[in-house]
Amino acid sequence: MCQTYNGWLFLLTTHYTWLCVCVYIYIYRTIHLLTELALLPSMAKVYPQTPSSSSSSPSSSSSTYISSKQECFTIWMKSLVYNSHGCTTYNSNGEIVYRVDNYDKKCSSQVYLMDILGNVLFAIQRKKLSIFGCWDGYKWDFSKKQRWFRATRNRNTVHVDLGFDKKGYKIIGGKLGFKIVNLDQDGALVAEVKRKQTTTGIDLGSDVFMLTIEPNIDQSFIMAIIMVHGLIHRQL
Repeated sequence: MCQTYNGWLFLLTTHYTWLCVCVYIYIYRTIHLLTELALLPSMAKVYPQTPSSSSSSPSSSSSTYISSKQECFTIWMKSLVYNSHGCTTYNSNGEIVYRVDNYDKKCSSQVYLMDILGNVLFAIQRKKLSIFGCWDGYKWDFSKKQRWFRATRNRNTVHVDLGFDKKGYKIIGGKLGFKIVNLDQDGALVAEVKRKQTTTGIDLGSDVFMLTIEPNIDQSFIMAIIMVHGLIHRQL
C-alpha cells in the first residue's frame, strides 16, 4: 500500500513539474510575441517599408560601403533585439545595413558595429583613464582587429585622429544634429545627421535621424564615428 502511494505521489510530482515547465515556456513565448508585435508600429514609424535581409544586403567587403553618389540612411537609436539599447540603420530602400546590439546595457565601454549578417565592422572601445573622454575605433579584418582611429571629446566638438600625419575629422554639433567634416580637405562636409521628419514636417522622435553621406566615403567608417557620438550623448 505504501509503495503504491509513493508511486502515485512520484507520478503526480513529475506531471506537476512538467506542467510548470510547459506553462513557463508558454508565458515566455507569449511575452516574446507581444514584444515583437509592440515593436512593429515603431519600425513602421521609423521606416514604412519592411526591412529586408536578402542578397542585396552588404557583404563583408569594404568596397561595398563606398558609393560614387550621395547616400541617405535612416538611423534609429534602438536595437531590434527585444527593443533593447543599440542602433539600427536602414538604407534608402528600407533594408537594414548596420546594427549595434547592446541588449540591456546602455553606454557600454565597448560596442560592435555590425552589418545585417552579424559581421563585425568596427569595435569602439572607451579608454578608462581618459579625463575628457577618449574612444578607440578598431577595424575588424576577419579574426584580427587594428586600430583605425581615436576620437577625443573637447567641449562641443569631437576630434577623430587617424594618425599618419593626417588632421583627421571633426564632429560639430549636438545631440539632435551634427556634421562630420574632413580637416584634411579644409573642413569639407562628408556627412550630416539631423532629425528625421515626415513629408509634412513632423519629427519622428528624438531617436530617429536622417544620415546623409557624401560620395566616395567609407560609410562604415562614418557609422563608427556616429557610434562614438551616440556613446558620448548616452543614446546607445
